[in-house]
Amino acid sequence: MACSQVSPTQMSAAGSGTWSSPYTVDQAISNQNGSTQSVEGYVVGQPTSTSSVVTNNFPNDYALALAASPSEANTNQMVYVQIPSSYRSSFGLQSNPGLMGKKIKVTGSLSAYFSHPGVKSTSAFESVEDGGTDPTDPPTEPTDPPAYEEYYNAAEGKTGDALKTALHNIIDDHQTLSYDAVWGALRNTDEDPNNPNNVILLYSGRSQSKTTNGGGVNDWNREHVWAKSHGDFGTAQGPGTDLHHLRPTDVTVNSTRGNLDFDNGGNEQTEAPGNYYDSDSWEPRDEVKGDVARMIFYMDVRYEGDNGEVDLELNNNVDNGSAPYMGKMSVLLEWNEQDPVDAREIRRNNIIFEQYQGNRNPFIDHPEWAEMIW
Repeated sequence: MACSQVSPTQMSAAGSGTWSSPYTVDQAISNQNGSTQSVEGYVVGQPTSTSSVVTNNFPNDYALALAASPSEANTNQMVYVQIPSSYRSSFGLQSNPGLMGKKIKVTGSLSAYFSHPGVKSTSAFESVEDGGTDPTDPPTEPTDPPAYEEYYNAAEGKTGDALKTALHNIIDDHQTLSYDAVWGALRNTDEDPNNPNNVILLYSGRSQSKTTNGGGVNDWNREHVWAKSHGDFGTAQGPGTDLHHLRPTDVTVNSTRGNLDFDNGGNEQTEAPGNYYDSDSWEPRDEVKGDVARMIFYMDVRYEGDNGEVDLELNNNVDNGSAPYMGKMSVLLEWNEQDPVDAREIRRNNIIFEQYQGNRNPFIDHPEWAEMIW
């Protein structure tokens, strides 16, 4: 009988789930029952969706993937680990890319993350070398981001309509701005990180002076990513001035997009290469496809028709006209996976939350929730 050799890094003794005898990755995958256990494995990348793990250019410090081997590439053999704010500076891959291939140990709840076997609500992390040590205490640097996991406590463990309702109740009743105040807010939220005097325009990607806003050719204006005619909410305080879907765009490019739904294909917009359009849809450039999708997801969840507000809903159509619908859902879900959350989105979400509206876009913090709802 032929026997195959197994490398030492692929051989892990089963554990009891304690800190001194942690579960293997295989055990963690097989025991997704919500219990709190310790798990040990090799860092193999950052999950960005159910079946996608990136191994470089990490978009943030929010999650990592563990496997039994440092060379594992099959996501079915990985467990996805949620990183709370107190550990991101030490164990997030954007801040610590050198963790790739290293063995770590983590304690948390064995439950789905990104709709994939996971370890959530984590409370201890440790880099493992020869032998073991006590779990590290969370770092306490004043630059640690707020513990936004607590913001979403009411959504924990939910899926489908129950998750959507929980998120709505978390993010509604935000502090609204006047439409005129949006100008100044966009100068802050969309500032060019390489030039504080400029903003980055959404569709063209052009860096342009903050002071060149207006209605003239080559000025920038306020684009409603959820077109304001889809539900006829105009520029009224609330959906019409919600910064989570308002972005600076070139005036003529904005005019070309108009109130088109979102889909793939069409003719290229000459002033904004990489963007395409036809009679009933608009396709943004690849670099912001995910941004657009997550803004649309936010609007659907935020505006549910209560307190006299409009009820906005995703559908799988284009050419929705003035109905309070926006499509195309299947394409937006694809874009959410194709273009992961980046540092600019995270910064923008934090500014809106902390300085203006007091609410967050959940799909920037947890892009996996989109497929769990729709």
